[in-house]
Amino acid sequence: MRFLIAILLFLFLTSCARIPFQGSTPTPEPTSTATLTPVPTMGATSTPAGPTTLRLWLPPQFDPADGSPAGDLLKARLDEFGKRRPSIHLEVRLKALSGPGGLLDSLSAANAAAPLALPDLILLPRNMLETAALKGLLYSLEGSVPPLDTGDWYDYAQELAHLQNSTFGLPFAGDALISLYRPAEIQEAPIDWSSTLDLLSPIIFPAADEQASFTLAQYLSDGGQVKDEEGRPTLNLDTMTKVLTFYQQAEQAGVMPFWLTQYATDDQAWEGYREGKSNLVVTWTSRYLRELPVDTAAAPIPTSDGRPFTLATGWIWALSNPQIERHDLAIELAEFLTTSEFLSEWTAAAGFLPPRSSALAGWPDNVLQSLVSKIVLSAEIIPSTDILAALSPAMEQATVEVLKEQTDATTAAQEAEESVKGP
Repeated sequence: MRFLIAILLFLFLTSCARIPFQGSTPTPEPTSTATLTPVPTMGATSTPAGPTTLRLWLPPQFDPADGSPAGDLLKARLDEFGKRRPSIHLEVRLKALSGPGGLLDSLSAANAAAPLALPDLILLPRNMLETAALKGLLYSLEGSVPPLDTGDWYDYAQELAHLQNSTFGLPFAGDALISLYRPAEIQEAPIDWSSTLDLLSPIIFPAADEQASFTLAQYLSDGGQVKDEEGRPTLNLDTMTKVLTFYQQAEQAGVMPFWLTQYATDDQAWEGYREGKSNLVVTWTSRYLRELPVDTAAAPIPTSDGRPFTLATGWIWALSNPQIERHDLAIELAEFLTTSEFLSEWTAAAGFLPPRSSALAGWPDNVLQSLVSKIVLSAEIIPSTDILAALSPAMEQATVEVLKEQTDATTAAQEAEESVKGP
């Protein structure tokens, strides 16, 4: 019976949509705080003899066959790899980002019952990379790729690829919080809390965001800590009180009206901006860079004292096949997909932040290049999922209660601190 189940699972995992490529014919949970399962690092291995299939798993938004400029560039890059390595057969499969049959779900299932169906390379967002690595589903690149701290890879990109002192992938694309505004109505975007309070238009952000991304960014920009000396989640009462006091003042000034609490997602906040409910919105750089709306300009998000700071996330190519002899080829492909030349062209077309400075230097638009440079140099990655699980609900609840005038800033901060501490 177990053998039959394994066969059926293998057939399910290999039944995804297949994407043809020129030159090769590729076929298209709560996070634990436990330490990483020990995994082998890459050693020198020889290229397997005979034709070899390299399997890639991607979420649909990175589909090389979707006909978009970015998709065409990625498809051409994969085709070029196939031409350079004619004995390599590239197989690309699209997996949903979440849910049954999604990236993590499929990776866990295949690892348990159908290891021959596992991908060699998988493109994961940072939070899923953490989860997969903690479950022992990924393999360290430590010692097999040049160190990322060479000065070319941005600090935020280095953070994306590292987990518990190991490198678990090569950064591919980044994203970060940013302010978008209408210059016709707002001459200059606010840079600090004081100038934000002087706005004549609300600042839209998803106040009911379960990740509390904007509130977390404000807390961190004022020096708030998310971990104590022992690595446990913590919330600084004084800093949280200052953030919520700013929110309380902004609500009273009409800058953060109570109806912001109706927005729980970035999409909802963006829709409010497009409907004209405000002339300023906090959203993600990818939304701006993909659309480049003609009536909108971009600037760093406001912070407590005006010093640039933002929260970032991103996507990383990671190794997920337990067959060590396949790792060298997978690393070769990952490095081919993250060269400065390719990333420069692809990130500009896809609307993502480049992970390395040499890639940004090749962007054709000097104005966008200057903006993105400010963002990436001030970016810090979003805290780990276990930290978010402890802090975000408390921050979100406090934000909503203050903006709805259900409580004052001091009381809300105290309740948030007690919630993080737990019983």
